[in-house]
Amino acid sequence: MKRTNLLSFLPFLVLLLLPHLGSKPILASEDVSSYVVYFGSHSHVGVITQDAMDRVRETHYDFLGSFTGSREIATDAIFYSYTKHINGFAAHLDHDLASAISKHPEVVSVFPNKALKLHTTRSWDFMGLEHNSYVPSSSIWRKARFGEDSIIANLDTGVWPESKSFSDEGLGPIPSRWKGICQNQKDATFHCNRKLIGARYFHKGYAAAVGPLNSSFDSPRDIDGHGSHTLSTAGGAFVPGANVFGQGNGTAKGGSPRARVAAYKVCWPPVKGNECYDADVLAAFDAAIHDGADVISVSLGGEPASFFNDSVAIGSFHAAEKGIVVVCSAGNSGPADSTVSNVAPWQITVGASTMDREFASSLILGNGKHYKGQSLAPSSLPHAKFYPIIAASEAKAKNVTASDAQLCKIGSLDPQKARGKILVCLRGINGRVEKGRAVALAGGVGMVLENTNATGNDLTADPHVLPATQISFKDSLALSRYISQTKKPIAHITPSRTVLGTKQAPVMAAFSSKGPSSVAPEILKPDITAPGVSVIAAYTGAVSPTNEKFDPRRLLFNAVSGTSMSCPHVSGIAGLLKTRYPSWSPAAIRSAIMTTATTMDDIPGPILNSTYMKATPFSFGAGHVRPNLAVNPGLVYDSGIKDYLNFLCSLGYNASQISVFSGKNFACSSRKASLYNLNYPSITVPNLSSSKVTVSRTVKNVGRPSTYTVRVNNPEGVYVAVKPTSLNFTKVGEQKTFKVTIAKRKGKVAKGYVFGDLVWSDKKHRVRSPIVVKL
Repeated sequence: MKRTNLLSFLPFLVLLLLPHLGSKPILASEDVSSYVVYFGSHSHVGVITQDAMDRVRETHYDFLGSFTGSREIATDAIFYSYTKHINGFAAHLDHDLASAISKHPEVVSVFPNKALKLHTTRSWDFMGLEHNSYVPSSSIWRKARFGEDSIIANLDTGVWPESKSFSDEGLGPIPSRWKGICQNQKDATFHCNRKLIGARYFHKGYAAAVGPLNSSFDSPRDIDGHGSHTLSTAGGAFVPGANVFGQGNGTAKGGSPRARVAAYKVCWPPVKGNECYDADVLAAFDAAIHDGADVISVSLGGEPASFFNDSVAIGSFHAAEKGIVVVCSAGNSGPADSTVSNVAPWQITVGASTMDREFASSLILGNGKHYKGQSLAPSSLPHAKFYPIIAASEAKAKNVTASDAQLCKIGSLDPQKARGKILVCLRGINGRVEKGRAVALAGGVGMVLENTNATGNDLTADPHVLPATQISFKDSLALSRYISQTKKPIAHITPSRTVLGTKQAPVMAAFSSKGPSSVAPEILKPDITAPGVSVIAAYTGAVSPTNEKFDPRRLLFNAVSGTSMSCPHVSGIAGLLKTRYPSWSPAAIRSAIMTTATTMDDIPGPILNSTYMKATPFSFGAGHVRPNLAVNPGLVYDSGIKDYLNFLCSLGYNASQISVFSGKNFACSSRKASLYNLNYPSITVPNLSSSKVTVSRTVKNVGRPSTYTVRVNNPEGVYVAVKPTSLNFTKVGEQKTFKVTIAKRKGKVAKGYVFGDLVWSDKKHRVRSPIVVKL
């Protein structure tokens, strides 16, 4: 059935519903919150004019007015009207009204204006100077012209425009297709240029949740550091001499160093831990799509939710419709299973791993033992001078629990017991740098930060305010034994130093969120992993490198960790690929990135997790990104919007809902398609309940004519058969389909997930897909 146009439907709707509403407006309820009302896609034809957008806004007022009994009330209630590519509005509604609206046939979904989080660990628990295989070779950069034809948009805390990473030196005119603006009308100090070609801010959703905002919020300027860091990682210019307190010195550069960049500020100072809101994220997506972005980088997310109730999934879908690559962070809720967020198949989801560079700072004990730690503390102890070392719990202040003292919370330590000593603090709960602050306030001369069993060998170099180092869980146990068994334990902390070529690397970060997806376990997430630990990139001049109010230091560059940091690495690579292959779809770019990834470290051996156990695709997806190979993948697994809609049909989403969502005359097939047949670069069967499952995949040749043969690494207890076993391509763009049958082996097999892979190779290219099966 042809979709009814909302514009023509509304006058009838008003007459139909008003007699049933009575004279009391529904919004009179005291239980008013903010919601997003989502109608799916617009049906704009050609250039979207201001007049067309104004008409859409009027229909939104009319639509809500038909429920409230007053167009004036509706106008006051709506604080966002999405008028360009995303069709919907955000408004102050009560629960009953939101529920009533959700039942309307023109509505895809109504969901609360939920809080989202930035995916950075900073100094809390729960760009370019990379040394290993992340950095594209100079020849690859030249072939892709350093990404100069691509426009990368970043949804984050904005940007610090004065950073040299956003210098436009050597760049030509702004691309004529760019429609964005520099929203600096209320901040005369903020300027865009031919590099930073646009900046906007969105805070109405934030204000709806936290209350009225003052005029200082009316700027895209980054007063947090996160947005500048992520944007410069994706597309920052070449900046010689970048370093953090002299460490990691070198030339900083983004993945696409000559790309044009744009900042969309959607995250604000945390209130009860919440920084970003759905309503603002949707508004930013709608703007970025319309402005002309090629890549949208999103280093934030919320709890996994239904795709129609997830602002990042919705915004990403509309971006993908327009051929825009959307790259998202996987989240920092690891190492627990099923914690991954941003799991839509039209997104590229990125986990975080280490690189082969460390900021080493060793702990030397009085017994001569050395334990390697990491730190970016600019201060150091006198050379070779040893100090008494004690567990922080032994320096407990009066009326304080031993647990709080062990965590080195502010005010938990007794200066009489701590003065002149190195204190050993336990990682967790409060900020890592804050712990050092507590030690310094109590007169301690240094701090050793002990990892827990959960954080294992996961070490983060922080810019501590006193000499300090962080050590692994195993070494923490040895340290505890030394302190307890030694009459007068002493120790020394060595100054921080930069070490390149470290082994093992990469290792999965403990914080990196893991699969399987709780929303759609048939799609392997994350898709890929990239450097996300102690990443150096541009920072804001508004706050310290620790983001702590007590810290007066300011840096041009900072080292930060999180999947927020790994996400823009892949965004930068996507910018290179978009420049090199402008006709490639977002799915083709994702495929090139995934199928050329590696699952091996630099030993070489399999990539490990933070406890030095073998990691699985639920941690790293297809593996660690290798941009030099992604630029020449040989074959790609391509897919488009219709494929995604069929996938939603297979997931059981309402057919009429999907039709409205797509904005097209799309209908789910009467014959339900298999969930496993989305043409994805990985194969996941989350329940092999029958004896076997057969899935179909299609590959497209993007290289020279060649013949590929298949090799399968069978998951344990599973037999995988591929037909045909060879594919011959005679031209670019030619497509071939093959079938993969996955069967249980006879006999007793262990329950749970097992992993393997499927590789097509012509001896020059190696096109690898992970296989994930639950028995």
